[in-house]
Amino acid sequence: MPHLDVPGASLNYETDGHISQPAILLIHAGVATLRMWDRLVPALAADHFVVRFDMRGFGQTSTEDVPFSDRADALALLDHLGVARAVVVGASRGGRIAIDLAVDAPSRVSGLVTIGSGPGGFPDTELTDEEDAAFDALDDAYEAKDWHRLARLETELWCFGPARDVATLDPAFVEEAYALGRPNAAHGDESPVVVSLEPPAYDRVCDIDVPALITVGEFDLSTALAQQAYLVASIPGAEGYIFSDTAHLPSVEHPAEFQRVLCDWLGRHHL
Repeated sequence: MPHLDVPGASLNYETDGHISQPAILLIHAGVATLRMWDRLVPALAADHFVVRFDMRGFGQTSTEDVPFSDRADALALLDHLGVARAVVVGASRGGRIAIDLAVDAPSRVSGLVTIGSGPGGFPDTELTDEEDAAFDALDDAYEAKDWHRLARLETELWCFGPARDVATLDPAFVEEAYALGRPNAAHGDESPVVVSLEPPAYDRVCDIDVPALITVGEFDLSTALAQQAYLVASIPGAEGYIFSDTAHLPSVEHPAEFQRVLCDWLGRHHL
């Protein structure tokens, strides 16, 4: 797989489709790697140039313990590939980066799609008792440096959702969700430091002037649901969509529905 050297890191990336087609940049969630997009890429690459990469701390990307801008990493990859503008599709943490790009580098973003994401600077929200207990367990695993347990607990909290019983879920999805998070345990001892956008995007999303599709799963965490509602209300002309019977990764749990929603939106906006 190709890699791009950037200051303090080597980014693992993949491309599909022809460079002459409109570009789509896919940025994965913090409980996954670029592999989360595998089942969507063939349809998207039929009429788009599809770019995806592993962020620092994930998948096959390697990094030094240095301060870095995740926005700069994404732009460096687009520059390397000769992509002037792209629709940026981001899940969770990847959606936060997509929002930051739309705010801070608007000339490079032709459309914005988020999945269970919020803007930097979003105020703390009150957690449910189940969510609070789950985060306590994550903290314990982090303090113990038990990276494999941490990856497993993060998958169970985010991908399955605190309000769902894993025994009721599709076993194939359960295994895929665990598999997506498992490689990230190898990065537990890495400590790159994200340099946050200042001022944060929270008060600036009202300036986004490209088509935006803001999505979330109905069983996602309470914070993600609040963030989706805020973004739909705050980004001019933004469209919202809530995927039923899924939590933090609707594009993985219900890829056919996600593909339909995304491709319909792309077509309506000529993107």
